[in-house]
This record gives sequence, C-alpha cells and structure tokens, in this order.
Amino acid sequence: MELRVFTLPTCSACPVAKMIAFEVAQKYGVACRVVDMATEEGLSEGLAYRIMSAPSIAIDEEVVVRGRLISKEKLEEEVRERLEKRGEQVSSE
Repeated sequence: MELRVFTLPTCSACPVAKMIAFEVAQKYGVACRVVDMATEEGLSEGLAYRIMSAPSIAIDEEVVVRGRLISKEKLEEEVRERLEKRGEQVSSE
C-alpha cells in the first residue's frame, strides 16, 4: 500500500497534509510519497488521477481527498479499511 500526497509549493495546507500522511503511513507501516505537481512529472501523475488542486491524497489507485485537508483520524480510517479488506492484521494502538 502507498499513500501519495499531491502538493504544490504555493499550497499553505500542503505541509500539514504531508505531516498527517507520513504519520499515518508510519503508524500502519505503509509507504508514503510526496508528488510535487509543480514538476512536469508530478503534474502528469496528478492529471492521471484527475487531480487539479492541492493538497490531495491517494491510497494506491484511489483518490481519497482532492484539494483539501483530511483529518488524521479520517485518513487512518481509510487506511485501516483497506488493510482489513486485504486481510492484513491492523494494530489498534
């Protein structure tokens, strides 16, 4: 599983979104990657997910939030649900 945080340098909420995503990824032992949409490669990846605003977060191939912050609790819930669907043991720490 991989969390992808789509960001822009001009986005004031993006540092918070990155922090939340990295904390959740670390808690559940999943990968987390920042995609800078100010780069040609990052913009292409964002457009492939139909993302046109930041911050946005995708879990694997599914975008869970577009152009706004998501709470840490909500992101944890999204990650937990996907891990449980895969039959992986989820810690309740």
